[in-house]
Amino acid sequence: MQRIILLLGIISLFMDWYVYQGIKQLTAKWQSAWLRMAVRWAYWFFFICLIIGFGISVYFRFSADRSTPLIQWFINAFLTFFVTKLVFLVVLFAEDISRAAVALIRFIRRAGKGGAAEKPLVPHRRKFMSQLALALSAIPFVSFVYGVTKGKYDYRVHRHTLYFDDLPEAFDGFTITQLSDIHSGSFGDAAAVQRGIDLVRAQNADLFVFTGDLVNDMASEIEPFIKAFGQIKAAHGQFSILGNHDYGLYHDWESEAAREANFVKLKQHHDQLGFRLLLDEHVTIEKDGAKIALLGVENWGAGFIQQGDLDKALLGVEPEAFKVLLSHDPSHFDEIVKVHPAHVHLTLSGHTHGMQFGVETPLVRWSPAKYRYKNWAGLARENNRLLYVNRGFGFIGFSGRVGIWPEITVLELRKGNA
Repeated sequence: MQRIILLLGIISLFMDWYVYQGIKQLTAKWQSAWLRMAVRWAYWFFFICLIIGFGISVYFRFSADRSTPLIQWFINAFLTFFVTKLVFLVVLFAEDISRAAVALIRFIRRAGKGGAAEKPLVPHRRKFMSQLALALSAIPFVSFVYGVTKGKYDYRVHRHTLYFDDLPEAFDGFTITQLSDIHSGSFGDAAAVQRGIDLVRAQNADLFVFTGDLVNDMASEIEPFIKAFGQIKAAHGQFSILGNHDYGLYHDWESEAAREANFVKLKQHHDQLGFRLLLDEHVTIEKDGAKIALLGVENWGAGFIQQGDLDKALLGVEPEAFKVLLSHDPSHFDEIVKVHPAHVHLTLSGHTHGMQFGVETPLVRWSPAKYRYKNWAGLARENNRLLYVNRGFGFIGFSGRVGIWPEITVLELRKGNA
């Protein structure tokens, strides 16, 4: 952890130095020398303090497992300014490439003439480019401020209609509402969370499923919200599974017995919420005499806990049954489910959060999550099997969402071809 903090600090200092070149250009012609120096010194004082505060905050948050509003503020502020400075830096770097090209041309011409030239070898920085960098960097800055203050509770409903040739006739038009990654330990605005829950209830789905990470670490984190989330009901029931955070493995427990007691308590909270927790097992959902199999496995993820047992969940399921699987980590689908001999029609996952940062437009869809997960959000089809990855209801680490908003998924099952 210390090495990561040191590396981020060094990178950030380099970025600060580079951006400072633009700040100098912007303030170069200010009439007040005192004000010019005050702004420049304030720049360095603020960002050095931010780097130190961020380093200490990350250490206590992830190594000592402590979190306070001040710690979260430093983490949020560092990430906000890191991306903001990155945009500023890119504009200045583009200008520096141009300056280097002009310098090379002047050097060649000067060498050919065998004498000095009136113009300096390297062109001066243009104030316009620093102004452009400042204007463009305001976009991510404002976006992150919104993401930290409002975006993390800006719940969006994602609706999809999914077609299956072998869907039982009675389930044509059957709806499933999915939540994932509640991370109740991160919530700070109960009224905003309630608005999200009300939006879930308004979908009036036939079935409700939750695909893991109810808490960050401790079972007690969900307790203030049990009554609120317990309001979610569906005609054919509410079902849930565990995510990697639910096992309490990222908390410094006084003993293994304490961690196990927390885990037992967490599973009891699922029952208090009215969620039937599926632990490598399945249930049968019946409608008008027809049936589908709903399977739920414990966490299985590449690089995370690999405890889920799909074979165990499939015991007793008819081979020709229509199957919906709840599995927290989408890498389970990529590595096991899509090639499993049993044909699982639809897998519902979460886990990635879309990294809580990215761009999703009709033309551009990008998030840093794509470099870690093949399927990081939305719908995917492979081997005639469907996967849906929910973007998450809550947040963790970075207390905000930018471009990848908290999601409520509504899936409608239809019989036939799309």
